[in-house]
Amino acid sequence: MSPKTMRAAVIHSPGGPEVLKVEDRPIPNPKSGQVLIRVKACGLNRSELFTRQGLSGSAVSFPRVLGIECSGLVAACPGGEFKEGEIVATAMGGLGRVMDGGYAEYTCVPVGNVVKVETQLEWGVMGAVPEMLQTAYGSLFTALKLQKGEKLLIRGGTASVGLAAAAIAKNHGVSVMGTSRKAGREELLKSSGCEYVVVDHGSVKDEVRKIWPGGADKVLEMIGTTTLLDSLASTARGGICCMTGMVSGSWKIPDFEVMGAIPTAVCLTTYQGDEKDFVNTPLEEMLKQIKEGSLKVIVGKTFGLEDIVEAHRTMEENRAGGKIVLLV
Repeated sequence: MSPKTMRAAVIHSPGGPEVLKVEDRPIPNPKSGQVLIRVKACGLNRSELFTRQGLSGSAVSFPRVLGIECSGLVAACPGGEFKEGEIVATAMGGLGRVMDGGYAEYTCVPVGNVVKVETQLEWGVMGAVPEMLQTAYGSLFTALKLQKGEKLLIRGGTASVGLAAAAIAKNHGVSVMGTSRKAGREELLKSSGCEYVVVDHGSVKDEVRKIWPGGADKVLEMIGTTTLLDSLASTARGGICCMTGMVSGSWKIPDFEVMGAIPTAVCLTTYQGDEKDFVNTPLEEMLKQIKEGSLKVIVGKTFGLEDIVEAHRTMEENRAGGKIVLLV
């Protein structure tokens, strides 16, 4: 007899990590056009931290099961688009925001937001990759239009997306420089693909131009508004700076002056991937590279669902040193 209830981490109102409560909930009943996934692993993302803190506004109502991505097995698919037992991954498309997400034993999502996975990896890695690889790949090639032989600066390189971006860029024939506020992170950055490492004391533009006098051709900004102006100043003429991350938690630049902030002939853009970007990401190709060892993905820490409070606390305090994954 199939179970009718599942364990899920539920948030009833915004607050600190302790507002995440593991409860029994009914297993969703999929309809035609949906897939019921038995979640095996779920990566944690900073956007979920912001939602937990109440920073998503009216876009998220409570109670809610967070989790904008997950990997697992097909439990049911009434329309027949996927077969029971197939390995699948999903991300974005309102998951964990307008519908209950991956912090649970089961989640129900539209078939158009799901991709089948052929390459088998351990669940800790599978849980880490859907949103991380989508964001890294989209930032590099959709927003930054990265080309072989270019120089890439990753500001906030020890963020999970930054580490993945370094590995992908190196494989693409790009020279990569990564920054960290902690001097002890050099080995981590270099093992992920960074040729150069700069310790970030608030400004890196001078150090960047000591190594690359003309500046970086492309800049991936993972910290956010607190370092964006300095990252723009580190960008070469004709280059692009893309703000993807908000690790700093700061959303605005006080007294922002466009002419003074953006150097001549430097382009500023952002990347906010959606479910279409996810399903169009060459996930299978990158999973094969991970299995072969040519693409390194760093899982910082793994937690069980019952340890969701500590997992969120670890993310909030930036203690993971890589992607945090829930094993469900």
